[in-house]
Amino acid sequence: MFTIRPYENRDKVAVWNLHNAALRPTGAHAGNGDWDNDLHHIPEVYLETGGVFLVGLLNGGIVAMGALERKGQGQAEVRRMRVHPDQQRNNFGQLILEQLEESALQLGLRNLYLETTTLQETAQRFYMKNNYRETERKIIAPFEVIHYEKTLGTKGEE
Repeated sequence: MFTIRPYENRDKVAVWNLHNAALRPTGAHAGNGDWDNDLHHIPEVYLETGGVFLVGLLNGGIVAMGALERKGQGQAEVRRMRVHPDQQRNNFGQLILEQLEESALQLGLRNLYLETTTLQETAQRFYMKNNYRETERKIIAPFEVIHYEKTLGTKGEE
């Protein structure tokens, strides 16, 4: 059975492994570097600043994750959406995103945004299916990145 719960410190290694396992096959993995520092400091970056970091478990193992990083008055960035390649197409990413959006509403965060690369076509379709709209494209070496935004309604309005 798939369950979702908040990140716990004991999840650190499993989250790191999932991040790499899920990103590598997309062609959008630039290797590990400073851009991954948030994953080494999840409590400080996400939890202690009023954000959210969720993990999805199947048979006791972490197979999905996603986060909200608070970015100002009523805003948050959806980050680190990952599903293990062996578990994709099981609706786990959808369940994580729905829980993140529900958490955002509870925290008073109505404006969400995120980025994905042009290489991640499945992610692009996923976000568009969930009513995120493309707002710009830019180059963040070595990738072309698409910026998406969504405004959440109050509960029951979406």
